[in-house]
Amino acid sequence: MLIQVCLYFYCKFLWRCLKFVMRKLTGRCELQRICYNTKPGASRTMKIETSLRDSKSKLLQTSVSVHPDAIEKTIEDIMELKKINPDINPQLGISLQACLLQIVGYRNLIADVEKLRREPYDSDNPQHEEMLLKLWKFLKPNTPLESRISKQWCEIGFQGDDPKTDFRGMGLLGLYNLQYFAERDATAAQQVLSDSLHPKCSKFSKAEWEKKRMDKAIGYSFAIVGINITDLAYNLLISGALKTHFYNIAPEAPTLSHFQQTFCYLMHEFHKFWIEEDPMDIMEFNRVREKFRKRIIKQLQNPDMALCPHFAASEGLINM
Repeated sequence: MLIQVCLYFYCKFLWRCLKFVMRKLTGRCELQRICYNTKPGASRTMKIETSLRDSKSKLLQTSVSVHPDAIEKTIEDIMELKKINPDINPQLGISLQACLLQIVGYRNLIADVEKLRREPYDSDNPQHEEMLLKLWKFLKPNTPLESRISKQWCEIGFQGDDPKTDFRGMGLLGLYNLQYFAERDATAAQQVLSDSLHPKCSKFSKAEWEKKRMDKAIGYSFAIVGINITDLAYNLLISGALKTHFYNIAPEAPTLSHFQQTFCYLMHEFHKFWIEEDPMDIMEFNRVREKFRKRIIKQLQNPDMALCPHFAASEGLINM
């Protein structure tokens, strides 16, 4: 343990010495070198974030958590601290502002997502009930819901006759994501729902299912899997794994819509992955999910990665 601590401080000391030498040789501070030598996107923003966070300056350390309205003033203070003339280096301020908007925006997005996750579904709340009924309408537009408490909810993948009990783990976040997918990408969502139906819940008999060569292993509970994929997206966000994606697709601050679009992408990809894996039964869900999670994390380790799907819900995405 002592050796590790000593090694940490030794490396930190060497890094500060290297930064000092580089500034003397190039005439530029680390922030300037990053902005001028690294292309826009995740590569640049993540390097800027690390540089600010690890700085010995309190101003730079706290700049990653300022209010969005204070970003412009913060950049002015940083330029003054680093003795950088904004008239001679106008692009630096612009680049730093773009990076800080993404960094601060990511932190705020975590707060927004966490707030939804912590809010439980309340059947006495008219807005919550309206969202749930809209989810049914978007997924089953030609089938009226006979009553609020109904076994029909199983047709879209809930476990019982009242979906509110299934939202306990992810709170309103699960419902928000499912409704977003069903509304913004209705055709694809309805197709995924149709494909996910197990033979016993399908309009086809067992003989017809086998005749149509539909693999029974495809079956899973659409809504429950949607809540589970919400949990996956949430943990990718909290861990910072989604920084690569958001810093590459959001030119400014990533928003809740960006998160929901990412959920839609993950639903698409998981459905395809489930079919490719061809599990024996639903009991293999955790194995398939974990394998899928590892694949997504591996993709996100590429600094140029952007989970930009080509479907209706992603039309608002902007590549940098």
